[in-house]
Amino acid sequence: MKFWRSLVGKLWITIICLVAVVLITLGLFLLPYIDSNFANSGAIKRLFMYTCMIGFSLTTFFALFLFTKITQPMQQVIEAADNIRRGKYGTRLTLVTSDEIGQLATSFNHMAEELEENIRSLNHEKGHLSSVLRSMSDAVLTFDIEGKIILTNPHGQALLETWSDLGWEQESESELYPQGAGDSEVPPPLRPLFFSTLSQGGDQRSQVHVRQGVWSVHMAPLYSEDTIRGAVAVLRDVTEEVKLEKMRRDFVANVSHEIRTPLSMMQGYSEALLDGMASSPEESSELVQVIHDESLRMGRLVKDLLDLARMEAGHTDMMKVPVDMGGLLERVYRKFSVRAKERGIDLELKCGSDPQLLKAADEDKLEQVLTNLLDNAFRHTPADKRITVLTGSTVLEGRRYLEITIRDEGVGIPPEDLPFIFERFYKADKARVRGESGGTGLGLAIVKNIVESHHGTITAASKLGEGTDFILRLPVEKQ
Repeated sequence: MKFWRSLVGKLWITIICLVAVVLITLGLFLLPYIDSNFANSGAIKRLFMYTCMIGFSLTTFFALFLFTKITQPMQQVIEAADNIRRGKYGTRLTLVTSDEIGQLATSFNHMAEELEENIRSLNHEKGHLSSVLRSMSDAVLTFDIEGKIILTNPHGQALLETWSDLGWEQESESELYPQGAGDSEVPPPLRPLFFSTLSQGGDQRSQVHVRQGVWSVHMAPLYSEDTIRGAVAVLRDVTEEVKLEKMRRDFVANVSHEIRTPLSMMQGYSEALLDGMASSPEESSELVQVIHDESLRMGRLVKDLLDLARMEAGHTDMMKVPVDMGGLLERVYRKFSVRAKERGIDLELKCGSDPQLLKAADEDKLEQVLTNLLDNAFRHTPADKRITVLTGSTVLEGRRYLEITIRDEGVGIPPEDLPFIFERFYKADKARVRGESGGTGLGLAIVKNIVESHHGTITAASKLGEGTDFILRLPVEKQ
């Protein structure tokens, strides 16, 4: 700041002007008096000029003194305040005086300390909030009153990027949403909840469906002095929870259905025996045989359920040792040869020339897998058709696998049902009716669990009316 524009400069100019006015006034009255009353008027006039010069010099010295005592401390205060403005909150004044400027410096230092502490607390809270938002597995989106996004966490940003690639249906927003909603950055699935939150002023909860995903949304308004200034939404992906809940309901319904059927038959035939409806020993034996068969069916169902529950819980006991799959396939082939002759089905085993030794596998579990697959093939293959068991080897991702294909010439599986055949109680294919032996609907689910516990894979390929191929791949080397 220039000296002439400072407070001391203005004060100094004012003093000079006052001194000059006083001296000029005195000169106007004294000079004529000196000329008329004093003989040596020139000496007196020189004395008067010297006095004026000394007065001006004293005035200048006084102004410089004021500049040193007032202006320089004020400049330090101004510089310190400017440092605070630029974010240097550690700036302090070292002025030690007992006047008003010293009190101003003390108050300034106290203010700077309080401001630094508040800023430090705010930064700490901001960092804490940022860490909480980053560590949250839920997506957090914050909108202002106009629907503009003002804050997100990483999961929320990823969700917005994912949703931005989806082509939302272009509906008449003027009818669905308030005026100006077209400029909103709120994703379309959240807009009804957003406008409901702004209009009602309370927390809102809902579930939104986006493609194959389900999101649980909790949206709350943001207030500023009793005025809503926006809303914050917390989104949680509950797709798996909804899917598991549906699977639980379907499981209970399917188990109830599977158990109810044999129970009803056992109850009906036992009541017939109790009522004496069997007129001959042969009829009684037939009724008892039906009850026995249904009890065996219930036993198989309970056993399969327990096996599947243990497998899915990771409690499968396996004794993995080197297994000769060629010998195992021969044994399973001989076991089903009699059934093939009785059904009039051509059962064929074609083993490749490659070594068929698995270095770590459970022979009993693999026999159960082959038995379930062949039993499934027999139940859905009519007479005069063929079931073929093929073996070979393949290399996937640098690992060698033994590949076993069980091919039948049955009715096949519809393409829309093929992805679900390894689920529990799969019965979607109306064409694949059960044979006389019946099934529990758990065989393929058990097969998949056993194969995956061996670090292998099982897939199915089918053409409706031509047959089905189950392709089993088991790693040769120990995993």
